[in-house]
Amino acid sequence: MFRTTRRVALGLLAGLGIGLGAGAAQAEIRLGALYPFSGELAVLGDESWRGLELAVEERNAAGGIKGEKITLVRGDAVDNNQAVAEARRLISVAQVKAIFGTYSSARSQVASQVAELARIPYFEMGAVSDSITERKFRYLFRTNPTARNMAERSIEMVVNSVAPAFSVEPKALRIAIIHEDSLYGTTVGRFQASYAKERGLTIVETLPYPANIVDMSSLILRLQAAKADVVLQTSYQNDTVLFFRQAREANFRPRAIIGGGGGYSLRETMQAVGPEVMDGVLNVDFTQYAINPKAAPGIEDFVAAYRAKYGMEPRSGHSLGNYVGAKVFLDAIAAAKSLAADDIRAAVAAVDVPDGTTPEGWGVKFGPDGQNERAKMMGLQWQDGRLVTVYPPEAAVSELRLRR
Repeated sequence: MFRTTRRVALGLLAGLGIGLGAGAAQAEIRLGALYPFSGELAVLGDESWRGLELAVEERNAAGGIKGEKITLVRGDAVDNNQAVAEARRLISVAQVKAIFGTYSSARSQVASQVAELARIPYFEMGAVSDSITERKFRYLFRTNPTARNMAERSIEMVVNSVAPAFSVEPKALRIAIIHEDSLYGTTVGRFQASYAKERGLTIVETLPYPANIVDMSSLILRLQAAKADVVLQTSYQNDTVLFFRQAREANFRPRAIIGGGGGYSLRETMQAVGPEVMDGVLNVDFTQYAINPKAAPGIEDFVAAYRAKYGMEPRSGHSLGNYVGAKVFLDAIAAAKSLAADDIRAAVAAVDVPDGTTPEGWGVKFGPDGQNERAKMMGLQWQDGRLVTVYPPEAAVSELRLRR
């Protein structure tokens, strides 16, 4: 009985990447990977993980970090409470040197606080809420753009792309802002309203809703009553699909729809809604794969590596964002004087990647708050079943089309 229990315990420890002897403890570098691997955000969580996984495999093939192999220890941030529990487990049980993640803003907000209190570097590569880095934590860094960037780009596209396409003045368009009501959607929606006001645009509705909503019919009726020309939706996958299905049932077809975030970027969303429905729909999000390679050097190599590893086309740009972010952080860890938290922090703070030199199309330079000051969002559109870059012009591979 004792031997069986011990064998099981050893197996569990090995699965966590934890050795029992001093030699084993030095044989690898353990890093945490905290994403929503289950629940309603599982597809986007897994797609984000794939980018990190590719970056780590690439680094290990080149010799690892300081001659040691990197081992990723996964944590499932299925909700906020679990994100906290898993962050604690990764730090205290798995003894990771840093945590990578996390996609969800709300989960990143709470998990990064756990890491900060434990003095463990937390590297965010997907969550966009500005409040995450506004706390100015010492060990928190984020490579990806923020909710403010997303909101600013969406209003910019209304003014510079949508209004000219319909040959109208921007202020003549009746704009509705709808968003899921977590930290993510609320932050984007607040900035969209602020930027729209600055530009003199006409906002006819601002409607928050719970991300797990199961009926949007009353919301759609309000949009119809408001005669909305343009709908800005910040959402996840399930609520995006629900919106399009019920809008179609109600025969609600605004002139333009501009999504914000991964729900609008996923290939699975387009397949669930139907390519004929998504055709012409716009999105503001991380860099996607149909982009001018001159504006995103290395993008073609990344897509080829993704196909070779997973046997399919990338599902959204979140794998790319996590790949580029992970490479930045892994390079910094490799350059650090040691694997002590303060040495890793100093190396990350010194990162200076010139703008326009990564497959994302932007560079990396962290401000005092740990936010990448060179990150930016792209303007995208679904065309013939593909999500292509249409804005800004230097990154575009197609011109903006009107919805049919």
